Amino acid sequence: MLNFYNKKAQILSEDIYLRSPSLIDYNKWSQIREKSRTFLTPWEPTWHIGEHSLRRYIRLLWIYSQRKRNNTQYSFFIFDKNHLLLGGINVFNIKKGISQSCTIGYWVGENFSNKGYMTKALSLLISCLFNQYNINRIEAACLPDNIPSNKLLLRLGFTKEGYATDYLRINGRWEDHILFGITKKKYDADQRKDK
Repeated sequence: MLNFYNKKAQILSEDIYLRSPSLIDYNKWSQIREKSRTFLTPWEPTWHIGEHSLRRYIRLLWIYSQRKRNNTQYSFFIFDKNHLLLGGINVFNIKKGISQSCTIGYWVGENFSNKGYMTKALSLLISCLFNQYNINRIEAACLPDNIPSNKLLLRLGFTKEGYATDYLRINGRWEDHILFGITKKKYDADQRKDK
């Protein structure tokens, strides 16, 4: 079973792995984010001056650590087998008890988009959330015109469940989002179908 509390927790496959961000990742993180600025900014909250400074990164690590300790969010970086940083995934809004649900958000560097990395990374993480962490429902949302993200979620077995007006503030504007969800029951059925 994956121990999310372990600082060195990793989720592994043959060609990629996911692990919690650490201070040693700062240069890789700031470089990939800055190189992908034009690619990422239409889909993310507003980037402010100093968005990728060391100070801001240390603050993010502290926030991730606190939320991990409180069992409300887990953050992962995605690396290839050569330890090249490809992108990141956040698991947040974690609810236990009668809900057993969470929300995922993700990003990938421009040079690594449309190459299957995020499909592999999310497949690994979703399997872990359902089979090892006992999550019953995973939710995600994306902008209606983010066609790659829409297709990615559908490919992973998510179902379009709704449309939320002014759902998140993206790049300085309140934006509508399509809401997606997948349950453990549907995931298991899809897995049996694929065998």
